[in-house]
Amino acid sequence: MGPPDSPSARPASPGSTKPMIDIVDLHKTFGSTKVLTGINLTVPAGSTCVILGGSGSGKTVLMKHMIGLLKPDTGKVIIDGEDIVPMSVQGLQQVRRSFGMVFQAAALFDSMTVFENVAFPLRQHTSLSEDAIREKVRKRLDLMSLKPEVENRFPADLSGGMRKRVGLARAVVLDPKVVLYDEPTTGLDPITTDSVDEMILTAQKELGVTSVVISHDIASAFNVADQIAFLSKGVIVENGPPEQLRESTQPAVQVFLQTWFGKN
Repeated sequence: MGPPDSPSARPASPGSTKPMIDIVDLHKTFGSTKVLTGINLTVPAGSTCVILGGSGSGKTVLMKHMIGLLKPDTGKVIIDGEDIVPMSVQGLQQVRRSFGMVFQAAALFDSMTVFENVAFPLRQHTSLSEDAIREKVRKRLDLMSLKPEVENRFPADLSGGMRKRVGLARAVVLDPKVVLYDEPTTGLDPITTDSVDEMILTAQKELGVTSVVISHDIASAFNVADQIAFLSKGVIVENGPPEQLRESTQPAVQVFLQTWFGKN
């Protein structure tokens, strides 16, 4: 049993059961270090999956396989019905158009305004007119509850939570099928963390995206996840709704829960 004061899981998503991401028996070794040793994971379309685990458990390596930045030693990475492992560079570039990425530190261009940051992918990958770009940028900023006066500000003038929102607006401006979040709440205060959780749920609800969140933050995971996959020593030792994690008998999960709640 998990700690008595564990957070409550949010209601299950009514989204599609069609797999958007299907990882099959994935193995990856760097030199003599086995990082992933048989990962199996299915993420339904329109759902939010949080990959939870401690530092060095292989979370980021797994995410890099999902977007084709790494190729496995063996195994399949099936994105929207297609195995991307044997794809050419050109094929992978096309698949990556289906992804948006929200980085831990937002990774905004310091020399660009908020508007220019969010418009950047549209200018790089589409032939939209400036009027169409402005309309699309405003819609995505509005979705993230960012007012028009924010558009001309620079990242240095924004709070941490606002930078995260701009980062997500940029990530979804090309209407991706999947959004990947790399430790989105690391180093944030509780109020800002709640704001980030809210924007993840907004993107799922309003845009229907499939979300994969790499995290070690249990409270945030319970707030946003339809599914939590707990990664330990290169394998997923628990996978299911948030409540299943709380009730897990897996020793690695129990230790993680007890350690996390002991610090919070």
